[in-house]
Amino acid sequence: MYVSQLYSLGILRPLQKVVAERGDQAAWFFDPGIDGRRWLSHDEVLLPTVDAVKDYNPDAVFVPGNVVPDFFPGLQVQVFHGLADDSVGKKGHYRIRGFFDLYCTRGAEETRIFQTMARKHGHFEVAMTGWPKLDPLFQNRIKDLRKEINTAKPIVLYASTFSPSMTSAPYLPEKIRRLSEKGTFHWLVTLHPKMPAKIVDQYRKLAGPNLSFYESHEEIWPLLKTADVMLCDTSSIMLEFMLLGKPVVTYRTSNPASCLIDVQDPEEIETALMHALERPKKLMEAMHEFVRRLHPYTDGHSSERVLAATDRLMLEGAAGFKTKPLNLIRKIKIRKKLGYYRIY
Repeated sequence: MYVSQLYSLGILRPLQKVVAERGDQAAWFFDPGIDGRRWLSHDEVLLPTVDAVKDYNPDAVFVPGNVVPDFFPGLQVQVFHGLADDSVGKKGHYRIRGFFDLYCTRGAEETRIFQTMARKHGHFEVAMTGWPKLDPLFQNRIKDLRKEINTAKPIVLYASTFSPSMTSAPYLPEKIRRLSEKGTFHWLVTLHPKMPAKIVDQYRKLAGPNLSFYESHEEIWPLLKTADVMLCDTSSIMLEFMLLGKPVVTYRTSNPASCLIDVQDPEEIETALMHALERPKKLMEAMHEFVRRLHPYTDGHSSERVLAATDRLMLEGAAGFKTKPLNLIRKIKIRKKLGYYRIY
């Protein structure tokens, strides 16, 4: 389990659970700068160095990020770090970087595009599996925080992407402060792990009787389950929220759609949230159709399908694959980051 950002924990732990249930073992490697011992429980295995990974000799490396050390043993399996693709404002989703042997896709359209590219490039396989992160959701294993928050008010979750061209975070702290002081809603606020510290601090200081701030490393699913409506921008987290059948208001989203209520002025936010809480029929119908296409699996067994696809590729082998691209610059950057320069 390769972790380059802390949000990878929630994506990979459902996979680890299934690995353990079938009698196998999973281990974790964290990029430099992340203290793996802090984030793992006593029964989770940490591989603290590259040499430890090589000695462990994994059959497969599961990666939510875009790159993986090419010198790690085993199949390199991409499981993605969010549900968004190019169609919802996340450019580069379909960029082939030349690292992976297997892409585990979620919906039919995403699978079709990756399969087309697999035929073109010839050095990876594609399997439609669903997203492991969602397994606890569909298995109803998510904690509801409403009793802890102790409020009867409608609960709004505000989350924002870090991308400078798409984030709403720099423009809304004052409006959210005024709305929280007004007291119509209780606010849950969390920001992307890559959000600039100055902006994070602005929102952290808003915490009070009607606003709870959650650090980016905390588990996001309880926040999604607890909230009644979301305020967002173009962050892929809104797609996960819609999978729960709940409406989303966006502020100047890069990709307005019939499944969203988008506003251009901060003064429109309160009215839009109240309208969303009414769950208007056309909005909800559009939302349900959208998420059905995005992630059709609702059985909570995507992790099993990921492992089955990995097992299948291990058995069949990659004999028919073309050689991966040299990717020299990216490989050098990874070696520099990990401080590992051996060629074996």
